[in-house]
Amino acid sequence: MLTGANGSGKTSVLEALSYLSPGRGLRRVRLDELSRWCDGEAVAWAVSAHVETPNGTVEIGTGRAVGGGGRDRRVVRIDGVNQRSQTSLAEVLAVVWLTPDMDRLFIEGASGRRRLLDRFVFGVDPGHAERLHTYERTMRERAQLLRDAHTDASWLAALEELMAANGVAIAAARREIVLRLSTTCGEPAGPFPGLELDIEGQVEGWLSSEPALACEEKLRGVLENSRRADSEAGFTTVGPHRSDLVVRHKRSGRLAQMCSTGEQKALLIALVLGGARLQMADRGALPVILLDEITAHLDSRHRHALLELVSGMGAQSWLTGSDPTFFRALAGRAQFFSVENEMITAEDQRP
Repeated sequence: MLTGANGSGKTSVLEALSYLSPGRGLRRVRLDELSRWCDGEAVAWAVSAHVETPNGTVEIGTGRAVGGGGRDRRVVRIDGVNQRSQTSLAEVLAVVWLTPDMDRLFIEGASGRRRLLDRFVFGVDPGHAERLHTYERTMRERAQLLRDAHTDASWLAALEELMAANGVAIAAARREIVLRLSTTCGEPAGPFPGLELDIEGQVEGWLSSEPALACEEKLRGVLENSRRADSEAGFTTVGPHRSDLVVRHKRSGRLAQMCSTGEQKALLIALVLGGARLQMADRGALPVILLDEITAHLDSRHRHALLELVSGMGAQSWLTGSDPTFFRALAGRAQFFSVENEMITAEDQRP
């Protein structure tokens, strides 16, 4: 448990831990925005950890390096060996998180829900991260060609073939995880409700009735036929980058965005903890769970139930809050630290 005043640096600790997994971390900022500044320039940073896995201890590390021309790049090392990409982190460690910014997950755009779903997929299928990276990079390259009115049809076709292969694999992996999550999260956990989950998307719809190879061919054809429309729109109009995770309150049947603020918070907590349990079942190891200011807007009943659920899972969980009294129920079962003036100090753990 990390406690301290607002602005003391609690979230920064969790953010550092979030970079031990693929992606842009829990705040989704640029690499240079994470750095301290010295003489008008952002300096390099790094974070590393020793991870106990079912196959033994693995040392992982990642950080920002400044290359030629001042260009930033992210470096990843596993047991001291440089890796080709950050997606290698997903093979060693899964990390899930819940932050105050995610409280609007169900009422804002679909991108946040897709990112959360993809993080669950990383935990059971590390290769998903590489497929996502390849799909998004190829989509950007295609969009650039269309903006430039490039006429090389063979080049566009090659990009669309790669997008189709990776796009269908991404959609299939998400669809499988949603089906499994629906089972894992189907029953209430104390005051936290059961969930019904689905994924909406054109490619996912095809996969419900057609084999993957047929879906790849169909997506490739749609991409080819939509070149003019995509060029005019300025973005790719079809593909798994437009899919959406649909969440319902199982007992009432209401969509999450139609639930009250308190119900949405409970649904989100149930979803994140369900995703962690699913990863445990698949990998035999729980992810690291990061819960930032998680108790701030929970009543005492939900707060106590959450602490008991997290404690009972046995995962390494990092919880932050400004009021240490909210965590008293875990005295003797957790480690307590205070954060002040960028220093972390162990606290008395007695009840």
